[in-house]
Amino acid sequence: MPPRPPIADPEMLAISALSFLAEEPERLSRFLDLTGLSPVTLRQAAADPRFLASVLDYLVADESLLLAFAANAQVAPETVVAAAERHRR
Repeated sequence: MPPRPPIADPEMLAISALSFLAEEPERLSRFLDLTGLSPVTLRQAAADPRFLASVLDYLVADESLLLAFAANAQVAPETVVAAAERHRR
């Protein structure tokens, strides 16, 4: 698979992060458990920019998850951290 270009837009990075979480049932289940969301409410929440910011915050709070996502998205972990900070503004 060819490398993907870096995702600089915080919202697009958050959407990519949410997709990453959804790729593995264990990752998604833990995220849903911690947020109190269900698959139905997750779809609704994904339209809210504040929720997308929380997805990035969730990744940044777990270094191993952050590193796995960054490798998957082919971006530097620092890019994810910076996007989380920008998205919070």
